[in-house]
Amino acid sequence: MVDHPTPAAAEAVQRAAGVVAARHRGDLDGAEALLAAFPSEQAKTLGFYLLAELALGLVRAQSGQSMDDLVQELSLHLATASDQPPPAPD
Repeated sequence: MVDHPTPAAAEAVQRAAGVVAARHRGDLDGAEALLAAFPSEQAKTLGFYLLAELALGLVRAQSGQSMDDLVQELSLHLATASDQPPPAPD
């Protein structure tokens, strides 16, 4: 993860968090507007990537789990949510 993101990366993370917050409160138009406001697909990808890293880091700090355990748990939740078998552990 980038320890000190550039101002553009920080703005992309804030925009990505805004998309998640808007969707969570049911503001689909607002979420769409925020998605459209990303200057490029690369910025959108970076914003959501850094947001995921930050969120997983916060959960890891609170739970004491390793990042590998958190990602495995997340994979299991995603598999359950999508009715697909979970991937085999490495």
